[in-house]
Amino acid sequence: MCCSGADPTNAVCTCCRTTDRPGITVNAMSDGLLSGDEILTMDGLNDWRALYNAIEARFRTRDFATGLEFVNLIGAAAEAADHHPDITLSYTSVHVVLTSHDMGGKTQRDIDMARQISTFATDLGVVADPHAVQRLELGLDTWDRDEIKPFWQAVLAMADSAPDELTDSEGDNPTIWFQDAAPDTDQRWHMDLRVPPEVAQERIDAAVAAGGTIVSTDEAPTFTVLADPQGNKICICTHVGRSH
Repeated sequence: MCCSGADPTNAVCTCCRTTDRPGITVNAMSDGLLSGDEILTMDGLNDWRALYNAIEARFRTRDFATGLEFVNLIGAAAEAADHHPDITLSYTSVHVVLTSHDMGGKTQRDIDMARQISTFATDLGVVADPHAVQRLELGLDTWDRDEIKPFWQAVLAMADSAPDELTDSEGDNPTIWFQDAAPDTDQRWHMDLRVPPEVAQERIDAAVAAGGTIVSTDEAPTFTVLADPQGNKICICTHVGRSH
């Protein structure tokens, strides 16, 4: 499970680790990838939060017509810039995810587009809800990832995106990653929830109030390990101190 019960010779869990994510090298970082900590210091991004390899925003649009107008403005700007976000339009909200796929993370192109999108939102009277963005990943403890990874890739129809990861190319399902663990590990699946830094303590406090316990704060605020009353674990994770 995440950061508790893992093979002690292995680094902390993939989602919670502070080292580079698979596929992102130090050289790539120097070529323009931005960390969440760097983005936090930039102006004009109050609507946006860094989650893994993207920046995301949730806008409350009041009604579907306003949301559709907002999406059309974003679409025209994206076409002009040849930089296209993922957009989810629902009855009273628009969720936008920006990432530079060719670089495998967040770049200045995403920052520029985010600022433009926020300007559209202001013009339409649309308000962002930064506390609403979050991203869930599922971790599976294993003593031999190569033995079980093909099964999970086949049954879930996911892409083999990194040596220890499977991802949904359509973005509908959470990433699954495989953590080194001893065969006698008592919990095999766990959750990792990435939230904005200012939200993390709220979630921790709410979990404890609901009967949970804090297992470890050794790496806080990068991640904190919690358990429910039956011992099932989850990591509340942020971008603080990470390269992604």
